[in-house]
Amino acid sequence: MSTMETHLASFPSVTAEAVLNALPHPVIMVSADGTIADANVAAEAFFEVSVPLLRRHLLRDLVPFGSPLLTLVDQVRISGAAVNEYKVDLSTPRNPGDRLVDLHVAPVPEQPDCVVVMLQERSIADKMDRQLTHRGATRSVSALAAMLAHEIKNPLSGIRGAAQLLEQSATDDDRLLTRLICDEADRIVKLVSRLEVFTDERPVEREPVNIHAVLEHVKRLAQSGFARNIKFIEEYDPSLPPVFANRDHLVQVFLNLVKNAAEALADTENAEIQLTTAFRPGVRLSLPGGAVRVSLPLEFCVKDNGPGVPEELLPHLFDPFVTTKPTGSGLGLALVARIVGDHGGIIECESQPRRTIFRVLFPIYAGEGAAPEDADLPDAEQPRKGKNGKVSAHADAAGKRARRAGGQSGLS
Repeated sequence: MSTMETHLASFPSVTAEAVLNALPHPVIMVSADGTIADANVAAEAFFEVSVPLLRRHLLRDLVPFGSPLLTLVDQVRISGAAVNEYKVDLSTPRNPGDRLVDLHVAPVPEQPDCVVVMLQERSIADKMDRQLTHRGATRSVSALAAMLAHEIKNPLSGIRGAAQLLEQSATDDDRLLTRLICDEADRIVKLVSRLEVFTDERPVEREPVNIHAVLEHVKRLAQSGFARNIKFIEEYDPSLPPVFANRDHLVQVFLNLVKNAAEALADTENAEIQLTTAFRPGVRLSLPGGAVRVSLPLEFCVKDNGPGVPEELLPHLFDPFVTTKPTGSGLGLALVARIVGDHGGIIECESQPRRTIFRVLFPIYAGEGAAPEDADLPDAEQPRKGKNGKVSAHADAAGKRARRAGGQSGLS
């Protein structure tokens, strides 16, 4: 008996299915006739189909026509050797959106002509790269804002004062012009003041924060004002641990995202905004200037069923001065990205008509005095849910262990 077999024998409750379902990447086994023989929970989520239904389909029914994946599967059957392919698009009319993946295809020695396929989604890695670019753009805005505050605000106060003096002796017609000068000076001062937020380099004061209390507060603010005619849907994981963050900053982030969603829904019938929280393992980011890879398993989403973000804007959505609003400054989402980045997280956007998702990923709070590695523990301890919403026994036990490490933060 090999060392691995001996080790597994000491854990009789550990099955191959449990191991596969613990993986964050979709894994499917393709039989000799091209049908799906088996799949893990991540594959159910990726294809948005349960395992029993997947087993009724051929692989070619789930991927685009002429997909390289079909060729790779045939190649592996013939050669008997594993192959990889990178940045393959698996989006279909049934599963639209961002479906760029890396493919890892290998034979199954115990099952002739059967092939195992693992999909590794590229979207997270690519969006992390873009997030670091957003941070660089934000730093550029910081330098610009510091210069503007000094070089523009002072002259503007002089211009406004002169206009007020002229207004005292001006005719009614001229008084309209002096009023216009004052109003425009005030507008520019407000814009510069918003830019000054980017120059604040003071450390963020943080504490354990209940994210559900923050989202509930934001929802109440929205429903009492700009989103009073919009239906809100909440899907929360009450077992999430606290977020180590500045509460006011989190309110600013999600209020901005909800306000953007509400404005996008202005002309939409049956407008809905969905607020969700979840624990998602497998996302890890090496922060600049450090060797420690931080786990980002806490996922908070703001979703709407509006018209979506124009495709050409998506790569630049969090850059300063990018906006689709006629009267917008283009600083709201840039500030959101700055705040999320200052908390060690990332923000990303997926958009198509009737389905726009702003996803915020945060590190887990492991408690005072915990080593950085402690935050990585829940990566392999995420309760996994299938399409039927049930949690398996091994996953439920893992979830309890993760919650003991981080504490509870249900709705207050």
